[in-house]
Amino acid sequence: MSRIFNTPEELLPAVGEELGVSDWLTIEQGRIQLFADATGDHQWIHVDEERAKAGPFGVCIAHGYLTLSLVNFFMPQIMEVRGIAMGINYGVDRVRFPAPVPVGSRVRGSALLMEGERLGEQIQVKVRMKVEIEGSERPACVADTISRFLPAQTSG
Repeated sequence: MSRIFNTPEELLPAVGEELGVSDWLTIEQGRIQLFADATGDHQWIHVDEERAKAGPFGVCIAHGYLTLSLVNFFMPQIMEVRGIAMGINYGVDRVRFPAPVPVGSRVRGSALLMEGERLGEQIQVKVRMKVEIEGSERPACVADTISRFLPAQTSG
């Protein structure tokens, strides 16, 4: 269940708070293959199941950038900002990939609201998203995402 902010302004007093976690998602070989096809990254550790068995991980692993892209899948499950004209992915300050994601693993997102500031009428927030691997002490990805929310126009 996502944490609901009725307006972008409500984000500001929540700085420093853990926002919650998403549902678990199983990383299947089909998803990895689709990502490889979309990006042209067909490195054997991702797509060659037979060769990967003899490789360093014993199975195929998800691309790091596939894991990062799941942040956009998990974020709406964790937080919802209402009363906006739109939200914008402004960027990422820092990304790390501490652990590989073996095919068949279950992953989920967790979020910490790190910073918030007013930029004119917009609210900008930095959210630290972690992509956690079930049963692993280390996350698959840690990304400090930056989002901007433009408030809905009110008629007056």
